[in-house]
Amino acid sequence: MNDWLSEAGGVLVTVAASKGSVPREPGARMLVRADGFDGTIGGGHLEHRALEIARAMLQAGATHRFERFALGPSLGQCCGGVAWLAFEPADADQMAVLRARRNDDTWRVVALDGVHDSALFDAAGARLAGSADTPAFGNERATRVTEGEGGCRWLVDAVLAPRAHLMLFGAGHVGAAIVRALSELPCRVTWVDQRDDLFPPQIPANVTVEATDTPEALVDNAAPGTSFLVMTHSHALDLRLCHAILSRSSADWFGLIGSATKRSQFEARLRERGVPETRLAGMVCPIGLPGIAGKAPAVIAASVAAQLLSVWEAATPEEQPEFH
Repeated sequence: MNDWLSEAGGVLVTVAASKGSVPREPGARMLVRADGFDGTIGGGHLEHRALEIARAMLQAGATHRFERFALGPSLGQCCGGVAWLAFEPADADQMAVLRARRNDDTWRVVALDGVHDSALFDAAGARLAGSADTPAFGNERATRVTEGEGGCRWLVDAVLAPRAHLMLFGAGHVGAAIVRALSELPCRVTWVDQRDDLFPPQIPANVTVEATDTPEALVDNAAPGTSFLVMTHSHALDLRLCHAILSRSSADWFGLIGSATKRSQFEARLRERGVPETRLAGMVCPIGLPGIAGKAPAVIAASVAAQLLSVWEAATPEEQPEFH
């Protein structure tokens, strides 16, 4: 996974603010080392120039910079917008806290002027790390630049846990391919199967494994807004999970792997169990985008990942604050 929350040190580059059309939104980040980098701020000449600046900082031992980039002919990009980038040395202790809090919202507050300083805060405003004397910043769900005492500028960087949560039942070939497809996307995955030996030794950072004989209990306890995918080794288990999901009080997105014939059979059995037509209509089966007919696990995974992204993005439109 190309993860900016790497354990390696380096210079952290953050899109602090933007105006107009830019390659990436405020809050996009990359961690730059002398021999490589993790994450991305959108590629192209802007990213290339940021890599040059960050590596020059590593060589010179510089502490921090805050730069404005007009994305026009001088930078070789035709976006036409403006991006402000913050460059800072990655604090090992703070990076460790952020890695441990992947599933919790955290706010980084970083001095952009004067002496470099930074701190981390949780959603309640409690300090988690750092000693910076930061201004009051609130907890808006967006990365932005604000002014403190004396006109000094601060980066308020919202490092937000993914709101999208998929509960995936089945560790077979298709399930494993979907996990790989989602490994670098902004989501959390709970991967469920009875057969512990099917899970690979290396699990992506955004995935939690649940080896359990009672998967229906996970359905019952899942938070509203959870998405579900069912593709186990057993039609009987698939049916039990379908009934549990469609019996929830919240009408969450739910996909079942299978053909139109399987859907018809399951609908009949679920009706016998008292599932109303309105809930059955919301069951997505077959899964994947229309027009993609390939049956290879990687093809199904790409199609389903795109389908899930469209569902999740429709539910949570991005915030893109501008800096003037």
